[in-house]
Amino acid sequence: MKYQRLRHEMVKRQLEARGITDPNVLAAMRTVPRHLFVSEALMDQAYGDFPLPIGEQQTISQPYIVAEMTQALQLGKDDRVLEIGTGSGYQAAVLAQIAYRVYTMERIYSLYIKARRIFDQLKYYNIVTRYSDGTTGWKDQSPFDAIIVTAGAPKIPKALVDQLAVGGRMVIPVGDQHCQDLIRLVRDKNGIHQTNLGGCRFVKLVGEDGWRDA
Repeated sequence: MKYQRLRHEMVKRQLEARGITDPNVLAAMRTVPRHLFVSEALMDQAYGDFPLPIGEQQTISQPYIVAEMTQALQLGKDDRVLEIGTGSGYQAAVLAQIAYRVYTMERIYSLYIKARRIFDQLKYYNIVTRYSDGTTGWKDQSPFDAIIVTAGAPKIPKALVDQLAVGGRMVIPVGDQHCQDLIRLVRDKNGIHQTNLGGCRFVKLVGEDGWRDA
């Protein structure tokens, strides 16, 4: 009951108050137990208005940014979504409340295993996981109705654009290693259209078509 109350307060104060209006996104974030995606020591901070460390120099994003990116995807119940960067698994869990199926890729094995364990524990069986470099996408499952990248890229990976269906949407942070712009792409029969949703800050997108791992 405590965490349920904190979830509802998070949605009201951090999301609705800042202009998140998609009822499916709000419902998903009232439902998914965010505290289970962080360590036990951080559970009481899980619904705070900030990112939290999850190990391996990675973070679980601030709730607002999760909601903003999810809303920007304009998901429908029949959509197939590709997520690049599973991390804690929280973003995928939110997507899975709305979309038909979520394909999520993680390059750090310990995070991949931990997230899969949580998905199974919570019976999120519409989430398909893969341990791999996400910058090259998941070609044999493409095209996707939506693609979300949860790490900052130096440029938009061509492979991901190629795997976006006509009518599909992509949300990706693009910039340098310290700050990025959140870019929304829409693919239609005439090509790709981009919108800048504003500044953000993510960990690096490491991979073949991202930053090189030092």
